[in-house]
Amino acid sequence: MAADVAVVVEHLNGTIAEVSFEMLGQGKRLAAALGGKLRAIVLGRDARAAAEACGTADAVLYVEHEALGGFDPEAHGKALAALCAESAPAVVLVGNSSKGMDLAPDLAVALGVPVVTNVGAVAIEGGTIVATSRLYGGKIHAEVQVAGGRAVLSVLAGAFPAEAGKSDRPAAVEGVAPPADLASRIAFQRLIEPEAADVDITKEDVLVSVGRGIQDKDNLEIVQELADALGCPLSASRPLVDLGWMPKSRQVGKSGVTVKPKLYIAIGISGAPEHVQGMKDAATIVAINSDPKAPIFDVAHYGVAADLFDVVPALTEKVRELKG
Repeated sequence: MAADVAVVVEHLNGTIAEVSFEMLGQGKRLAAALGGKLRAIVLGRDARAAAEACGTADAVLYVEHEALGGFDPEAHGKALAALCAESAPAVVLVGNSSKGMDLAPDLAVALGVPVVTNVGAVAIEGGTIVATSRLYGGKIHAEVQVAGGRAVLSVLAGAFPAEAGKSDRPAAVEGVAPPADLASRIAFQRLIEPEAADVDITKEDVLVSVGRGIQDKDNLEIVQELADALGCPLSASRPLVDLGWMPKSRQVGKSGVTVKPKLYIAIGISGAPEHVQGMKDAATIVAINSDPKAPIFDVAHYGVAADLFDVVPALTEKVRELKG
């Protein structure tokens, strides 16, 4: 029996989130395996503009309403549940983002289907949907067989290639009237934009990135010297930003920025999925970590399983020699 797949598309200020393109590409593959169609769902005050950019989907349903202007999980949840109840997709893909983590469980309850979070892989095996949930920073991969053939899947950003979900062809869009009741106990006040950064690390060809393995703020000087020798900025994983050792503008990963440099040197970074999704598309990844089983080595092209305090100074000296 054919079954459709729906993707909930995130967008902000006219820009669609990369995870949405990732889900559109994966949704297309799942819909083909299930013999159904791929539908994109776009909500917002100005949803049509984003809907028209979802050409990968067979059809795009969008709802425009003033109550959907800012992200209000109650209002968005009501609109999303009404759309999914009417279109009845077998699988709904929602980004495992700050917005998606609000929407996915409530949508599953509204539809009476299970929800699987932290999804990093999806397959159809013998007609059964099998989702792989990555838990405890990617240390555990739990395969979940979806009974009944219907589920809401909360997908990790970076799990699938975004290019597969992008298309130049015009989308077939259809405006849908919002449900009568979009009342909410939440009042969206304003969006606080981040301050302009001293450097845009998303535009750099080379990045030296450091993680909690550096141990102490004073030790940052060691990796800064390598970055200076290479003529590139220093970036970081989230723990160092949370500690206040590095500014938010230098954070790579799910709650930071996505970078695609020609060379990415990860120093003292374990390789949690939240970080990897922000740098896995770098052309060349070099990892330095004392733990040979660190997940970062799964995505690195070259790796050194050794103490960074021995490796980094030696590497800095070598770079200086080569640069004369």
